[in-house]
Amino acid sequence: MSTKEKASEELLLEEAVLTQNEIVLFNDDVNTFDHVIETLIYACEHTPEQAEQCAILVHYKGKCTVKTGALKDLKPRCSMLLEAGLSAEIV
Repeated sequence: MSTKEKASEELLLEEAVLTQNEIVLFNDDVNTFDHVIETLIYACEHTPEQAEQCAILVHYKGKCTVKTGALKDLKPRCSMLLEAGLSAEIV
């Protein structure tokens, strides 16, 4: 393997590691669908359709990954979800 190929492989591996973090949203019996949808639009920059689909998945499955990306991008987004009264964590 050439040095150039090895460097490219390491860069791809590094990019994959950076995007492995996820915000997982959990179901609760407190928040309304509208509140969850509005919060996902605001905090995660979802479209209304994406937010609604995530809210439905959370309701029926108990949890849903709502955003993936670098940890430094996800931390403030997860904080916004938590401050809005939603149950979420970064995994």
